Amino acid sequence: MRNKTAGGKRMTPSHYTLFELNRLVRQSIELSMRGEFWVEAELSEARENNGHCYMSLVQKDEAGNTPLAKASAKCWRSSWLPLRQKFEKITGMRVSPGMKVLLKVYPQFHEAFGFSWIVVDIDPTYTLGDMARRRMEIIKRLEEEGVLELNKQLPLPMFMQRIAVVSSPTAAGYGDFRDQLQANPYGYQFSITLFPATMQGEDVEQSIVGVLNEIYQREADFDCVVIIRGGGASSDLSGFDSLALAENVANFPLPVIAGIGHERDETVVDIVAHTSVKTPTAAAALLIDNLRSVDQLLSDMRQRIYSSVRLSMQAELQRLSHFSQVIPTLFSLVSTRQLSRIGTLSQRLLSAAQQQVAESKGRTQLMAERIPAAAGRRLSDERHRLEMLSQSVRALDPQLILDRGYSITQLNGKAVRNSSELAPGDELHTRFAEGEVKSVVE
Repeated sequence: MRNKTAGGKRMTPSHYTLFELNRLVRQSIELSMRGEFWVEAELSEARENNGHCYMSLVQKDEAGNTPLAKASAKCWRSSWLPLRQKFEKITGMRVSPGMKVLLKVYPQFHEAFGFSWIVVDIDPTYTLGDMARRRMEIIKRLEEEGVLELNKQLPLPMFMQRIAVVSSPTAAGYGDFRDQLQANPYGYQFSITLFPATMQGEDVEQSIVGVLNEIYQREADFDCVVIIRGGGASSDLSGFDSLALAENVANFPLPVIAGIGHERDETVVDIVAHTSVKTPTAAAALLIDNLRSVDQLLSDMRQRIYSSVRLSMQAELQRLSHFSQVIPTLFSLVSTRQLSRIGTLSQRLLSAAQQQVAESKGRTQLMAERIPAAAGRRLSDERHRLEMLSQSVRALDPQLILDRGYSITQLNGKAVRNSSELAPGDELHTRFAEGEVKSVVE
């Protein structure tokens, strides 16, 4: 603090140095805020350095999620190591951003480094309760949307062999899952397509939702989706308690099998998935058992069909045996009836043929008697007709005309009937009853 003088007299302070002011703040805090306080807050940052833990605390507006207060906090190595072990043992998780915590702190203000809360204790049960509350809020929201049981209502395909796997490609759980399917004792064939995704940390939700969108574009290529994590710390499961991820799984058009890999922890994804198993190998066993059940069902159906066909064949054989005994008797009876009928028809046919032959003989004999008289009459008529024709031919003989004093003039062998047919120079031939002459037209 600096004082001014005037005429040898000291004046009231006019300003402080920063150090002086900060020391005054520190003294005020130490005097007015003695003791330790339990404070609830959300971790926006939590990092370790040289055994110390440095945290950023935030309180958000529940309605708008807007930060209402922020502060820095530190936990020194001597306190942090036992507190971390206690917290992880009880919760099964590491302290990480986004977590709600209840911390026991005291204020510390340093002239050079400013203000921070020093953490001396942490209540794991508060964090567990907050995570359970958040999980229940997500589940309630899904129930209100009517999608909590939606994926469970999808029927599992009978032949569930085309598997879309969501996992980290380096995860041991994925390798165990793949090996168990490929080496199944029944020789079943599975088609496994890996869709790599981040399975721990802050990017779990975004990564898996993106992968599910890829699988959705190829929905027809797969029978189901298997989400595999396997191993790792329980704290990494917080990414699977996500509303957006749960909504995607619940609304997915293919059955989703979750094999996230923790015996005692159940995430929201486990709850909304069609089927949840504890480990990736359990997911593989589920697929193998499903196909085994289908195989057994088909085997039972084959046996039933075989038994049904065998019974039907036995019934038909009995029926054929009965027919084989009845048919000869029926054939003998039918044969006797047909032979009798044939004999009757033969007699009728013979009688009809004999009658037809007798009638034909009578007609032939009658015709034989009539033919000579008819032939004589026909010859007489034809002779008379020939005589009449001879007289007509003789009457038309040109010689008779010539004998009566006529002549016939011809031009080129044709009789001339009109002088207009002639032209000068034409040579005519004239025939008389006795002799003929030639002449030329002038």
